[in-house]
Amino acid sequence: MLILPTEDARLTPYRQTGTPLIPRAPRVALTRTAFAAAHVVSDPLRERNPWDTRPAVDWDATLAFRLQLWDQGLHLAEAMDTAQRGMGVDWATALELIQRTMRAAKAHPMKPRVACGAGTDHKPLADLATAAAIRAAYTEQAEAIEAAGGQLILMASRAFPAISAGEDTYRAVYRHLIDGAVQPVILHWLGDMFDPALKGYWGSTDVARASDFVLSLIAENPAKVDGIKISLLDQAHEEAFRARLPAGVRLYTGDDFNYAPLIEGDGTHFSHALLGIFAAIAPAASQALEALADGQRDTYHQLFAPTVPLSREIFRAPTRFYKAGIAFLAWLNGHQSHFIMPAGFQSSRDITHYAQVFRLADVAGLLSRPDLAEARMRTLLGLHGIDQS
Repeated sequence: MLILPTEDARLTPYRQTGTPLIPRAPRVALTRTAFAAAHVVSDPLRERNPWDTRPAVDWDATLAFRLQLWDQGLHLAEAMDTAQRGMGVDWATALELIQRTMRAAKAHPMKPRVACGAGTDHKPLADLATAAAIRAAYTEQAEAIEAAGGQLILMASRAFPAISAGEDTYRAVYRHLIDGAVQPVILHWLGDMFDPALKGYWGSTDVARASDFVLSLIAENPAKVDGIKISLLDQAHEEAFRARLPAGVRLYTGDDFNYAPLIEGDGTHFSHALLGIFAAIAPAASQALEALADGQRDTYHQLFAPTVPLSREIFRAPTRFYKAGIAFLAWLNGHQSHFIMPAGFQSSRDITHYAQVFRLADVAGLLSRPDLAEARMRTLLGLHGIDQS
């Protein structure tokens, strides 16, 4: 039993009650494409000046985490915001991550798909004041990713809002990138709740106008657009948007609050998934998607239902700090030996948050090694002065 803090500053006893889900491969072919966006595991013994220098990465643990996602039938969104792009992980580290991941994916028996984030984060914003400069920065990353064999996710770039770019600037850059890509690309619409610097993306703070623009951009060459990942945490908007997509272009939900109904669909349209939370709830996600593919909708909802409160806690405002919850659960479940993140990002959340994540993960059956999880939670509580004696 543990003594856990609550939001109202009380200390209350908690005993685990959940039945851990056993990670396994799906027994049937999945009917939804599901990308899990994975984090980066630090090497704390080699980390120096974590706020000012490149992160030291534990490559073995980082790749092992990806292997267990693939073993469960999930695909991978690599070097995305979950991997702390622009929030502790630089482009040079991201590129090495992509190259190592692509080699591992090619050797994996399930031949998982890997889509990789291409952005402009290797250039300071001061150097990205024109459409030509933004395009050149994107192109440099895109070419490196394609050389490694990865599919492109055209990440939202802070450079556009920084210069108050209009639709013509977005079109000039994206048209070049989409049309010139080796494989069909995945577009990336990340709301400002995930990154405040992306407010007004696609040239407007009016979501309806921005939607019209990006739909027109896709319609100009739909054969070169695999899909679009939308992370606006707005179920109604996503449902309306996906109904307007050209045939064959997927909607990849990035809605970490409403993924269950969006993936299930409304009988006419449904969303695929590109989600950070899937890295944290992989056994539930894989087995829920298996149940959906097998026509067992009750089981689908039973598996996903308890993960939603967990996801809402991990992604609560300020949403951009959600990466800490992903790494925390990886630590509790033995996927890494410590709870240290690039740039010391674990400090972005408080102990009451981590205590609630622990409770909710237990209820959802997502503490795969209960004894280890309790021992590690006990250590973290002790570091925060919460006596367990």
